[in-house]
Amino acid sequence: MNEVRVAEGSAVVLVDDRLGEVVPAAAVPLLRRATAYAEPGLAPAAREALGAPEPPADLLAQAARGPVVLFVGDLGCADAEALRAAGARVISAPAPPGVELLDAVTVMDRLRSPGGCPWDAEQDHDTLRKYLVEETYELLDAIADGDREALREELGDVLLQVLFHARVAAEDAADPFDIDAVAAGLVSKLVSRHPNVFADAEALLDAESQHARWEELKQREKQRESIVDGVALAQPAVALAAKLVQRAARAGIPAEAMPRGEAPGEALFDIAARAKLAGGDPEDELRAVALSFAERIRAAERRARESGREPAELAADEWRALMSELSDPVAVRAES
Repeated sequence: MNEVRVAEGSAVVLVDDRLGEVVPAAAVPLLRRATAYAEPGLAPAAREALGAPEPPADLLAQAARGPVVLFVGDLGCADAEALRAAGARVISAPAPPGVELLDAVTVMDRLRSPGGCPWDAEQDHDTLRKYLVEETYELLDAIADGDREALREELGDVLLQVLFHARVAAEDAADPFDIDAVAAGLVSKLVSRHPNVFADAEALLDAESQHARWEELKQREKQRESIVDGVALAQPAVALAAKLVQRAARAGIPAEAMPRGEAPGEALFDIAARAKLAGGDPEDELRAVALSFAERIRAAERRARESGREPAELAADEWRALMSELSDPVAVRAES
């Protein structure tokens, strides 16, 4: 019995139905002289866009008589395997970076739409605020811990917040916008603020010059009247102080003109200002000290329990003795 061979020009074309009407360019010449079919497993929208019927029962025999092109979403279907075994070409195109974001948008839309998740349907920008803050801090923890698995997960959780807010915004009756508008605005901003990369502007040789150019372009784009316009006032106080100091220093305001005094707030601002002007990040430095202090407390509690004492029952002198025995990890790192 002779082995069945398909006619020249027959092919199995692997398409990603998330991309809608996108077909690999190499398949186009074959379509001019072949009969096209669409495998039933493709998404309905993709089958409709291709305008191709489902393959007949005798597809392999038909491919032996004349060229056939079969569009599939998965090479594992029976018709695709039969055509490949009989000599049909396999044509595909690599998915572009970011294609998985399309699935994320689709899932978010499903959750928010009628028949989706009741909790998701009830949320608005205001109720979602706390989750954005929480997820951002969890991401910062993953970065600080150097935990790659947690980093990947927490980046996804922050991305969810972006998708969620964009989906809510699309429903606004007065001023709707969607995730595509968000992405388009981001692209426009990145291109316009990097003329040294995307245009013929003079190349910048270091990151500090780039940052200064970025601030200059932002000031011009947004037509800001003050150097402190656009500073996020809701950020933590130490970070806010550092950002204001950075803006002020770039504008030429001298250090002695910045807040200082005996009041706790003034003293804290002065410390933050001096740290920022010295090239540090006072928010990160304060966080490191706070986390170190938390570590020392846990270590002291462990030692107390090991000696048969409950931390809740310790007197001040006992705490003092336990804490003094433990070195401060931040101080040790600073000395080394």
